[in-house]
Amino acid sequence: MVAKTSYRDVVREIAYDNYGYVTTKNAMDAGVPAIELPKLAARGGLTNVAYGLYRVPDVPPTRFDQFAEALLRVGEGAYLHGESVLALFSLADVNPKRIKVAVPRRVRTRLPAVIELTQVPADARTTFYEGLASQQVADAILECRGRIETDRLVDAAGKARREGLLTTTEWRRVGKGLRP
Repeated sequence: MVAKTSYRDVVREIAYDNYGYVTTKNAMDAGVPAIELPKLAARGGLTNVAYGLYRVPDVPPTRFDQFAEALLRVGEGAYLHGESVLALFSLADVNPKRIKVAVPRRVRTRLPAVIELTQVPADARTTFYEGLASQQVADAILECRGRIETDRLVDAAGKARREGLLTTTEWRRVGKGLRP
């Protein structure tokens, strides 16, 4: 006899791969009907964070949760940008009050004040760090010129290079970009 997998188990598996979060779309793609998420939330198995976004309360928190939530709230095509990329890796000693998220389209969703949107061209270069869509570290460092002191950005570039976040080519490009 094969044990049937419950919707709660499926949702929990999705959440473990997404910093504790599950969207209605993720659940539906995994075969969980959309109507089941509010039911699970009513029984305490989920916490409703925003429209179509839920958190599984028994998934242990990490330091990346706030970034994941910001990206999921904004939706498809969103990625971390500028100071938020540096904060993701504790570079340049930044601790922004807002999470900067870049999007190539207009966002109509109401967002909390801690999320700051930046409209960018659709062809911007992105990557994934810790499973989170993000601007590349080299581009993020250069993006922060004028907002963060150059010495701190040089230190951030050095730390990023030591941690393997910058290739030799990127390291040189950032170095040239930060020269006065």
